[in-house]
Amino acid sequence: MANTIQVDVVSAEEEIFSGQAEFVALPGEAGELGIYPKHTPLITRIRPGAVRIKLADQAEDEFVFVAGGILEVQPNAVTVLADTAIRGSDLDEAKAAEAKKMAEEALNNRESNIDYAAAQAELAVAIAQLAAIQRLRQKR
Repeated sequence: MANTIQVDVVSAEEEIFSGQAEFVALPGEAGELGIYPKHTPLITRIRPGAVRIKLADQAEDEFVFVAGGILEVQPNAVTVLADTAIRGSDLDEAKAAEAKKMAEEALNNRESNIDYAAAQAELAVAIAQLAAIQRLRQKR
């Protein structure tokens, strides 16, 4: 068996993924992070985007979209505590495109009483979700 690391991806609603992986890649606060077994311990925030999990002894990678959260890395375990997490197979492109459109409209409407920070965050999540869908589509 290959050298592996335990990976757990959880959101407030449910556990999205739990299993052994050879490699994990995800969008860290300062850029893309790649994690192999025996990685140096680390805690950091993560940005909205795709978590790519290279499963042990499998050709297909597992994809999970996260809308931000916290990453904890220990030498033998990776834990992603996501604000929101969606399995790659459950992503809805039409819904993400609609969310992007609504956030853009809210930001462009100067007369409305909206929370601009919240609208910008929603826009960032929608854009990241669309990018994750495109990445997943290219892998297939």
